[in-house]
Amino acid sequence: MIGKNPSRLISAGALLARRLCTAASATEPEEVVAQAASRSMKQPRLYRRLSALGATGGSAADTLNEYVNEGKVVSKRELTTCIKELRKYHKFQHALEIMEWMENRKIFFTYADYASRLDLLSKTKGLAAAEDYFNNLSPSAKTRATYGSLLNCYCKENMEEKALALFQEMDGMNFASTYLAYNNIMSLFIRLGKPEKVPPLVDEMKKRSISPDTFTYNIWMQSYARLNDIDGAERVLEELTRENKDKLNWTTYSNLAVVYVKARFFEKAKLALKKLEEEMGSHDRQAYHFLISLYAGSNDLNEVNRVWNSLKLAFPKTINMSYLIMFKALVNLNDVDGFGICFEEWKSSCSSFDVRIANIAISAFLGWGMIKDAESTLHEAVKRSSGPFFTALDTFMAHYLKDRKIDMALRYMEEAASEVKNNEWQPAPKRVTAFLKYFEEEKDVEGAEKFCKILKNFGGLDSNAYQLLLQTYVAAGRTAPDAEEDEGR
Repeated sequence: MIGKNPSRLISAGALLARRLCTAASATEPEEVVAQAASRSMKQPRLYRRLSALGATGGSAADTLNEYVNEGKVVSKRELTTCIKELRKYHKFQHALEIMEWMENRKIFFTYADYASRLDLLSKTKGLAAAEDYFNNLSPSAKTRATYGSLLNCYCKENMEEKALALFQEMDGMNFASTYLAYNNIMSLFIRLGKPEKVPPLVDEMKKRSISPDTFTYNIWMQSYARLNDIDGAERVLEELTRENKDKLNWTTYSNLAVVYVKARFFEKAKLALKKLEEEMGSHDRQAYHFLISLYAGSNDLNEVNRVWNSLKLAFPKTINMSYLIMFKALVNLNDVDGFGICFEEWKSSCSSFDVRIANIAISAFLGWGMIKDAESTLHEAVKRSSGPFFTALDTFMAHYLKDRKIDMALRYMEEAASEVKNNEWQPAPKRVTAFLKYFEEEKDVEGAEKFCKILKNFGGLDSNAYQLLLQTYVAAGRTAPDAEEDEGR
């Protein structure tokens, strides 16, 4: 059985931090379709065409050219809005293609445009491409905005040395005298597991009269949580309430609730969540998601169901992301019946069969011993989605490996391996070790050789796996055939 584990919800705090630094978190085409339907009279036709590219294929440049050739006028403002919306839904490649099209058409770029393009390059083509773009900008375009965008890229990639060096360079040009630059560095330290470095940065901001924003307070609160200093986190809230109440919103209480859930102070967590509900708007989907996750972390199924029903009333077209959050909550609370009902509801109503939800269901069903339900879910996912199915197959493999049903585990591993084209998946090292330890215990040389042959087909036969293979030969009293040559191959 999958038990209740509030620590699963702690990642919500880091997730919230990432989301508040950038745009909203929805990623699926289905959400775009759902929201577009409710706002169709407000959205320009151009955006509707561009947002559909994920499902229809094609490039943003071709779509724009076709639009212009139809005699329609495209304004810079409309293009900027489209870029913003596409970024919001993580359609970074299409957003970048619009900016490239704008550059080819000699459309004027603001400093914010240069910064946005740099960030999109980092997301789609890697940090090196973003650095090259920055280095080739004219001196006049190297502003607080573009420096800040590059700093953000370094921080997201956890490149501490480059980030701190750039921060010092920015400071020398008076480009670091904003909360944005400090927030980036503080977020970096949290990700690097150095929360003790955050409070001194807040003190430095105060000395330099740099006003913190809501995110500053949230990350400061998180730093105390990572240091297991609950009193420190509460002092942050007290200061925020006393000195900058206008910066207080539902995310503040969400962060505080994460702190309490981690410390297993569930009653305090529930009080924070009630304050969250008072601060949130009735149509803030993200706030509902955090409420569900954090009530689940507080082991309160009744509140999870109450908030879920409220969310569905607020958003009659319930998107996959909302179901994803709810399914995780129900698994965390070990609500088998509730999960089954919700899962059937989703399958019958979804317009896009999200493989991530199928993965959660498969893992849950296997954990609950509902093998046929897990297999049925995989079969339906294969029929109704384009995958990838590595995670689902890996979950089956791990399940059968744990039960020492090696033939079944190997079968699912072979299926996963057959889908690999560009090294998208390899079994985790602990799985490889478990397989080979089994073969060693059973003195099954043939099974070990078959397993290693599968590994070798997609580059997974490393020195550790080879050493375990040799141990199987030793256990079976057999000599490995030309060990060194075989390892070289």
